[in-house]
Amino acid sequence: MRLIDANLGTDYIVKKVHSDDEELVSFLFSLGCYVGADITVVSNTRSGYVLSIKDARYNVDSDLVSVIEVED
Repeated sequence: MRLIDANLGTDYIVKKVHSDDEELVSFLFSLGCYVGADITVVSNTRSGYVLSIKDARYNVDSDLVSVIEVED
């Protein structure tokens, strides 16, 4: 399941990042978003999504969220 389809407030585990863009993958990795990491969609706003990764929150756009696959 893609993270963009995830339920708000539910904890998920990152299964895969679907992108050939190394810069994007590297950016997600720098946020702590890598295979096996815990991730939660805190809220969905007009400007994007608020994600909780580790003990931090990030506001990211829907393009970024759509490339993250999680275990459901």
